[in-house]
Amino acid sequence: MMQQIRNFCIIAHIDHGKSTLADRMLEMTGTIDKRQMKEQVLDQMDLERERGITIKLQPARMQFKGFILNLIDTPGHVDFSYEVSRSLAAVEGAILLVDATQGIQAQTLTTLYQAIDQNLMIIPIINKIDLPAANPEQVAIEVKKLLNCQDDDILFTSGKTGEGVSELLDRIIKVIPAPQDNLSEETRLLVFDSKYDSYRGVIAYVRVFDGQISTRDIIKMIQTKSQDQAVEVGYFIPEMKKCDIISSGEIGYVVTGFKNVAQVQVGDTMTNSNQEITPLPGYKQIQPNVYSSIFTIDSDKYPQLREALDKLKLNDAALTFEAEKSQPLGFGFRCGFLGLLHLEIVVERLEREYNLDLITTTPSVSYLVELTDGSSTYIYSAGDMPDPSHIQSIQEPVAKIEIISFGQYLGNILKLVNVSRGVVNSTDYLEGDRIIIHALIPLAEVIVDFFDRLKGSTAGYSSMSYFIQEYRESDLVKMDILVAGEIVKPLSIIIPKALVHEKGKTIVEKLKNTLPKQNFAIALQAAVGGNIVARETVSAFRKDVTEKLYGGDVTRKQKLLNKQKKGKKRLAQFGKVEIPSEVFLNLLKK
Repeated sequence: MMQQIRNFCIIAHIDHGKSTLADRMLEMTGTIDKRQMKEQVLDQMDLERERGITIKLQPARMQFKGFILNLIDTPGHVDFSYEVSRSLAAVEGAILLVDATQGIQAQTLTTLYQAIDQNLMIIPIINKIDLPAANPEQVAIEVKKLLNCQDDDILFTSGKTGEGVSELLDRIIKVIPAPQDNLSEETRLLVFDSKYDSYRGVIAYVRVFDGQISTRDIIKMIQTKSQDQAVEVGYFIPEMKKCDIISSGEIGYVVTGFKNVAQVQVGDTMTNSNQEITPLPGYKQIQPNVYSSIFTIDSDKYPQLREALDKLKLNDAALTFEAEKSQPLGFGFRCGFLGLLHLEIVVERLEREYNLDLITTTPSVSYLVELTDGSSTYIYSAGDMPDPSHIQSIQEPVAKIEIISFGQYLGNILKLVNVSRGVVNSTDYLEGDRIIIHALIPLAEVIVDFFDRLKGSTAGYSSMSYFIQEYRESDLVKMDILVAGEIVKPLSIIIPKALVHEKGKTIVEKLKNTLPKQNFAIALQAAVGGNIVARETVSAFRKDVTEKLYGGDVTRKQKLLNKQKKGKKRLAQFGKVEIPSEVFLNLLKK
């Protein structure tokens, strides 16, 4: 039976038509009836349909000409590249999809390199050939140059019309190798994804590498040492369909019965053996790139937020979190993400799926601080910064960036990289007028609005991908914001020393426009160490204390005004300023 199985995934840049091509394959193999067919059938979250992007990988089992084809549809955005890497470890082949109108894009290269590292069989196809702007011949030249392949190796398809899809299915059967039988007596399953069901517990998505597993088997997790009875096993068509046994080479699911989400970890090895077994390689631990704190507007819902994050982490292994407390915002969690879109999707899922109203802080990155005693520590916010007298140096993460655009925008891109404290390493030329720019830019500059500025400076004709290259020493300082002489810790930030005046002025001006007036003047200051780098003043709320006077000598009026003046002076010395959470929310928005 293993000789009749083909396991593969579809990889591509975002919006190149992966999900639409998967729809046609499911339709052509008869996996889904035409009456039940809808667009993006493998994108099962409402959020995926609304945004038109794939967020979660999704398996599907098809039958074609006597063969079992196990497809995994993967995301295309750089923030969800971890989903792609997990899919690649569960298959033997990959379809590399390239848009006939856009050609090779940055994320095309990233996912291709991942597939090559896994020694997968690559099938290059050029999609969207039905569009008027399509230029498949020119794109085919780019693909041949990239893969060093022949004309006959490239297929031309249309996910919309179905043209070329039958030939693609034949090519999958012909060139993607069948799963290898290791002839092992041990049963080993790789958990490549999982989700939590409130009725059935944790459901593990698995690739069976050795042996077989059936309903009511006693299953064990190698890393967590958890043990329970399998409630159900089956495969995806693409809905879950239960069966008696899933065997070596197959992709399916196991309803584990575990009620604790921590008992099943992505990358763990599952077995039904009583003996000690060698675990599968699994996945390397993912390191978040972006950090942000999440708080509930209603502080009583803190336990619900913890429970929601626990369940979401099971379905999203790249998410990390730990509890923290903020004076103005209450209890919350410091969370780690792969990028800004990842952060945005997680927050939206928490609000939709768990009915929570949330506040998120400004995204930041992790810094490596070398101390004078020779030790080092990672910090994730300005509040964690040690005393300056104990700091030897501060290193920040630097991202290696690949930008693909047209030659006419080269000057604009070089200017943007320079403004973002970056350095261009090299520029390569593709076919025609297209270029690839390789640059190193501090991650703190990349995560905020670099991509938006890149699109703006290239009229939208550019794409980019990035990954953390290294930590590099930089001249960074902690800037505090003082309100009425007191430091407001949640507003402290870590920034380059050269930008303290500009950034400090921006923050105190924004704070001046959002902070409610008091009965006394409030000094707003940005400070680095003991030096004030920017200042604004919120004028006092002026009450008309003379409104009750009618006529009489002018000294009566002056007496009341002087009394008010002394009161304001005393308040300025001893008055406390309570900053509403709405002010923090407005300040934290970019």
